[in-house]
Amino acid sequence: MNSTITFRVWGRQALFTDPVTKIGGEKFSYQVPTYEAIKGILKSIYWKPTLIWHIDKIRVMKPIRTQSKSTKPLDWNGGNTLAIYTFLQDVEYQVQAHFTWNEYWDELKNDRNLGKHMAIAERMLERGGRQDIFLGTRDCQGYVEPCEFGSPSRDGKAGFYDDIDNLDFGLMFHSFGYPEETGKHELISRFWQANMQYGVIEFPSVNDNTGRLKTRFIRNMQPEKPFKRGENVKPVEDEAKELGL
Repeated sequence: MNSTITFRVWGRQALFTDPVTKIGGEKFSYQVPTYEAIKGILKSIYWKPTLIWHIDKIRVMKPIRTQSKSTKPLDWNGGNTLAIYTFLQDVEYQVQAHFTWNEYWDELKNDRNLGKHMAIAERMLERGGRQDIFLGTRDCQGYVEPCEFGSPSRDGKAGFYDDIDNLDFGLMFHSFGYPEETGKHELISRFWQANMQYGVIEFPSVNDNTGRLKTRFIRNMQPEKPFKRGENVKPVEDEAKELGL
């Protein structure tokens, strides 16, 4: 048994914010999801500190369309301000991902039961996720269901970009590296030159050593490890039993 999972995620709109556009208080979405955004969706489907989700690849099923909307975000000092947010419209993606054990969390090593974790993850996926699914921001509700990677879209069509050999999206944010997952007492950000071939974006691994990932130190940060199996983390065997697995 391996830890690979495949599913589709879709929604009316999405906002995978380009950090450059946050400076002026307005937000403009990347054309495609970031690694970190898809990882967040997976953690909403199922997550425990025992494991780390890794995104292998995504498939863009629908044409990339945007729409700008005026909003009234709250100011830090109270009141409202005016801003323009540019969202992606009518999105659908297929995702292939897998998890590995968090080797930096020895306190939970007795919770490493591959079969049980996979069974729970698949059950939660069938139920639409353990928590609400968001496409980049809480303003954008998403939905998930199991699917075979490479299958037709929800409306039975092929992927819109399946016949396009190459599309470059330039420098994009990839993910954050937290000390709980890297073993280093620092917070880092990762960037890469995003590229899509025949509708599929293959993400470089967070452990990539080919030079595809560029990292940036943000600040020193101590790992937070408040979880202990049997105290505030329910053993995976008990969770599976409650679900009848």
